[in-house]
Amino acid sequence: MLKVLRIIAFPFSLVYALVVYVRNFLFDVGVFSSRSYVTPTICVGNLSVGGTGKTPMTEYLIRLLDGRKTAVLSRGYKRRSNGFYLADAETTVLELGDEPYQIHQKFPEVTVAVDADRRNGIEKLESMVGPEIIVLDDAFQHRKVKPTFSILLTTYQNLYVNDWYLPTGSLRDAKKEAKRADLIIVTKCPDELQMDKKALIITKLQPRKHQKVLFASLKYRDFVTDGGEKQLPLTQLRHKNVALVTGIASPKPLLRFLKSQDIRFKHFEFGDHHHFSDDEIGQFKDYELILTTEKDFVRLEGRVEHLYYLEVAHGFSAGDDEVLKKSVEGLL
Repeated sequence: MLKVLRIIAFPFSLVYALVVYVRNFLFDVGVFSSRSYVTPTICVGNLSVGGTGKTPMTEYLIRLLDGRKTAVLSRGYKRRSNGFYLADAETTVLELGDEPYQIHQKFPEVTVAVDADRRNGIEKLESMVGPEIIVLDDAFQHRKVKPTFSILLTTYQNLYVNDWYLPTGSLRDAKKEAKRADLIIVTKCPDELQMDKKALIITKLQPRKHQKVLFASLKYRDFVTDGGEKQLPLTQLRHKNVALVTGIASPKPLLRFLKSQDIRFKHFEFGDHHHFSDDEIGQFKDYELILTTEKDFVRLEGRVEHLYYLEVAHGFSAGDDEVLKKSVEGLL
């Protein structure tokens, strides 16, 4: 059925592709302008819709920038505030959006702001905060800003070169726009990816001379947490009646990991950035333990008892972490 729907949607994907091409062409020839800023900016983004690991990558960069006056600027998808919003101690997830709020809670020393207008957001941060560096979350398509350094993410299972435009595929930008990236990071790779497979991927991506290709896999913790002091080893989940609740773009890696740990669960799957209604929460609230992602946790916290999340981070292949570290340090 899905294959049939994609075939039906193909003409619409051609129209979408044309719009994307014209827009990028107008930026390339200078009809639309891109602006650079005095404050160094790192763009983290992708060519597809969600699921490449942008938030864990933003967190990885924050840790690399430890000790620096860092700001994170995001759109704040599905937030209920408007315009520029600077997070403070009273900020809620509804005002900031789930991913920026997660970063705000996790890294209180980092300035977090949201604004759909990235130019306005950067200018506000420069005048109000004066950060040493700004991380632009999910900003690869926002060509009105010319970042100092761009990181393009693509997943091992769905490289952008093998994808197609929305709605038939998941591309929201043209494949050739990968040329604007300084680093291309292949995420969600199998552990211990062999050199020949890396070489094959690099051949497919055809990076330009100025680009480097790095490889990262998802690394899950060996315990779950309630966001406070309480932690449970994953082994204890094997003997509990577990509900897994996800509202993310691609839950498959998490499902595979939990199954590899012999954890049995009932999966309640929702769309990315989903706001849970009381009726939906009623479907899983009576389970012995409710497990979710860190991103979903900030939208469920306080509404469900026995709620835990499993933290995930990027782990890089040998040597690739140093390449990223030196690239970031070179901006300061």
